Amino acid sequence: MFATRHRRSESAATKKRLCSSFKLRPGNHPPIMNIKRLLLAIAVAFVVIFATDFLIHGIWMMPDYRATQQLWRTDSEMQARIAWMYAAQLLWAATFVLLWTRWADTARLGCAVGYGFLMGLFSGVWAIVMYVVVPMPCEIAAKWFFAGIVQSILVGLVTFYVYKPKAQPV
Repeated sequence: MFATRHRRSESAATKKRLCSSFKLRPGNHPPIMNIKRLLLAIAVAFVVIFATDFLIHGIWMMPDYRATQQLWRTDSEMQARIAWMYAAQLLWAATFVLLWTRWADTARLGCAVGYGFLMGLFSGVWAIVMYVVVPMPCEIAAKWFFAGIVQSILVGLVTFYVYKPKAQPV
């Protein structure tokens, strides 16, 4: 009987420590999301991704793409599929911001930079895979990888400043 009560109190203490380490509200609920800020952060992240993708791919890397044009779709084929590109950018922005909301209420600026860096590493793996499966120069994959990390850090910073959680009820 004592062992059962002891395990229960140990379990309750463990749960309390976990809740406090994850900054969860009483009752094990996640922090309250600020829906207006969430939607605004997703929209702003999408705009940043769209703009930086244009700078990266439409300007900086265009000479690389022209030099290897046999590997890529034609401009008209790309335009026919542009809605898929916008949907992918929106999905990336939404996923990035939604994951950020898990600890945004206690985050500092350094957390935003670190989160952006890690998300850039995570999402940049595709560039390495593409280098393996598509006969492209290593420089293209390297530019994709490192530009993606910088882009993710920038989106992390913007998300940090735009998304703010609702004040916790007292």
